[in-house]
Amino acid sequence: MSMRTLPLLFINLGGEMLYILDQRLRAQNIPGDKAKKADWTEGDRKRVMNDIITTMFNKKFMEELFKPQELYSKKALRTVFDRLAHASIMRLNQASMDKLYDLMTMAFKYQVLLCPRPKDILLVSFNHMDAIKEFIRDSPSILNQVDETFRQLIEIYSCLPAGEFQLIRQTLLIFFQDMHIRVSIFLKDKVQNSNGRFVLPTSGPVPCGTEIPGLIRIFNCNGEELKRTEFPSGGHYTSSLREGSFDLYGDRVIKLGTNMYSVSRPVETHMSGTSKNSASHTKENASPNPLAKEELNLLARLLGGLDIKKPVDVDPGFRVNLFATDEEEQEAAVLRPPELSYQVVNIQATQDQQTNDMLARIMGEFKEEGQASQSMLSKGDDLLAMMDGLE
Repeated sequence: MSMRTLPLLFINLGGEMLYILDQRLRAQNIPGDKAKKADWTEGDRKRVMNDIITTMFNKKFMEELFKPQELYSKKALRTVFDRLAHASIMRLNQASMDKLYDLMTMAFKYQVLLCPRPKDILLVSFNHMDAIKEFIRDSPSILNQVDETFRQLIEIYSCLPAGEFQLIRQTLLIFFQDMHIRVSIFLKDKVQNSNGRFVLPTSGPVPCGTEIPGLIRIFNCNGEELKRTEFPSGGHYTSSLREGSFDLYGDRVIKLGTNMYSVSRPVETHMSGTSKNSASHTKENASPNPLAKEELNLLARLLGGLDIKKPVDVDPGFRVNLFATDEEEQEAAVLRPPELSYQVVNIQATQDQQTNDMLARIMGEFKEEGQASQSMLSKGDDLLAMMDGLE
C-alpha cells in the first residue's frame, strides 16, 4: 500500500461532501409557513461552507495529514467526516449522515475507476480543489489557507513516478472494494448495475501518450518494421486529449472530480500563474441537475418541519435532511444495516437538575488558566486531537 494516499482520499471525499452540502443548502424549496419559521439566509450557507472548509484545511491538521502514513480504517475516516460535517451550525441526523457519506464514497470510487491513467487521480484532486476555492472566493484568509494546501499537493505529488501513482490507485481501490452502494444518478446513467457495481466504458479517449488499441507492429532485430496486423479492440476509442495542467491554475482537461450536482460542469480554469491573489474562475451553473435532484430525493426541503429558536448568546444549529421527509429519514435509519451505521453517543447532562448543579460547581473549580488554554483550541486542533485517539 502507498503511504501517500491519505491526503488525496481526504481531500477528494471532502470535496464531494462540499458539493452535496452546497447543493442542499442552496435548495430553498421550503413551504411559505415553514420559511417564516426557518430564519435561513444566504449568509448562513456561506458561513457553513466557510466553517467546514476552514476546519478541513486547518494548518496543523494538514501537516499531520501529509506525513507518510497508512490509510485510516473506514470507521476512523467516517468519524473524521462526521466531525467535519458538524464543524458549523449545520446538523445532520444519523441517517442523513450515512446517506451523505455513501454519496461521497461512491462518487470518488467511480472517479478513481474512470481515471484514464493513475496520475490523473491528481487532476481529479485539483478539480476538487478548484471548486473548493470557488466556494470561498470572497474570503481571502480562507482562500490563502486552501492555496497553501494546494501548493503542498503540487510540491509532493507532481514529481512522483508513475509507479507510485499506480500504487496509490490500487490502495484507493482496496479501500473502496467492499463498497457497493447504489446511487440513483449512476443507475439512471446506466454506469452502475443494480448490485452496486460500476460499469466501465469501452470507448472514449485513450490515456495521454497512448495510441488507440487495435494495431500490432512487428519489428526485426534492427528495429525495422516488417509488417502490421490489426485486431478488434472491442471498443470505440479516440485519440488522447492533451494533458491537463498540474499547476495552481490551469485547464485540468478531464472533468472527473467536478461538481455533478450542477447542470454544467466547471469549464476552462486557465489563469496566469502570476495572478497570485486571484481565485480560480471555475464556472458553475447554480441550477441543480435533475439527476442530482433524484438522488437527493427531489431536493428535499432543507429545513422542512424545523422550528428555529434563537436563544440569546446561543449559536443555533440548522438541521439538514438529505431525505424527502422526516418520516423517510427515520425509516432509513431503522432499515440501515447495523454494520454500515456508525453510532454517535450524545451525553445529556441537563436533564437532572441535581446533577447539573453538581457539574456547575465542579466546572467553577477549574482554574482560569485551564479555561483559557481550552478556549484557544481551534476546530482544526480539536479534529486533530480526535484523530490522535483513533486506532
